[in-house]
Amino acid sequence: MGYPNLGGEGGRGGDVWFIARERTTLKSIREKYPQKRFVAGTGANSSVKALKGEKGKDCEVYVPLGISVLDDDGKQIGELNAAGERFLAARGGLGGCLATNFLPCKGQRRAVHLDLKLIADIGLVGFPNAGKSSLLRKISHAKPEVANYAFTTIQPELGKIMYPDYKQISVADLPGLIEGAHANKGMGHKFLKHVERTKQLLLVVDISGFQLSIKTQFRTAFETILLLTKELELYKEELLTKPALLAINKMDLPCAKDNLDELMTQLENPQDFLHLLEEEMIPANTLEFREVIPISTYTGEGIEELKTCLRKSIDEQAEQVNEDYRKKKLLLLQTSKEELMNRNWHS
Repeated sequence: MGYPNLGGEGGRGGDVWFIARERTTLKSIREKYPQKRFVAGTGANSSVKALKGEKGKDCEVYVPLGISVLDDDGKQIGELNAAGERFLAARGGLGGCLATNFLPCKGQRRAVHLDLKLIADIGLVGFPNAGKSSLLRKISHAKPEVANYAFTTIQPELGKIMYPDYKQISVADLPGLIEGAHANKGMGHKFLKHVERTKQLLLVVDISGFQLSIKTQFRTAFETILLLTKELELYKEELLTKPALLAINKMDLPCAKDNLDELMTQLENPQDFLHLLEEEMIPANTLEFREVIPISTYTGEGIEELKTCLRKSIDEQAEQVNEDYRKKKLLLLQTSKEELMNRNWHS
């Protein structure tokens, strides 16, 4: 409340903030706030001793990195990707003052959804049983469960590749896509939303092809690559602009070498082989792979080479980002210099 006689102003209400912090989980938020309600403090009344009432205490909620804040209609209203980033979820109301007839105003009240998307350098993309979990075990310290059935991985697993010079690259093994994932079949959007936040894609494909079940069609390695591309494209076309690498797994199997020769021919001129697929399954754009690495998670063949390629690709991308940033800064400097010269000239 304000203080009408002396023109005193009441303190405004506290605000509700989401703040990104490392090593925080959605689970910890749920445990701390089981009611899923975040309430900031009330402002203090104006009094003879303190004509300007104190502001109410802010409510600060720590959230994991990679959070999108959505409103009730599912529209994104904010996102927090780096430690320390803040998002104002609800603003406190004005304290009582002359404009409000010395009565306090109500603060904002809104319902929001917190949606977590994994942030990783590399996202492993592939159909079930392509060997993504085995690959993650081989290249990092993560220990995902490995079993021989569709949808082995039900939730994303994050691992880190450690290099001798202490550089680390984070790799996310994302639940297996299936045909129709873009339409939310299988793990659908639960999987695809995580792909958005990875810097690069690593497609993992079984050289001997893939068949989800007896009822579904058998797909060759080439068809698998096109179908994965199509799923990414149908979900969000920008995903295909990410740098991509291709790991061809299970090279220890008989006939793998012949299959690989055939696949490399198809990848060199994909347009000549698109007729192998039904029209609705052909992606509008084919992925350009920076590297194609044959591997075997069973024998360890190609694993070291793959780690080297991933490192090179991530370093090159970082260098490109820095270069673009430097060019942008230079352009800004030149523009402001020109503006200054024009101003001086006119004056």
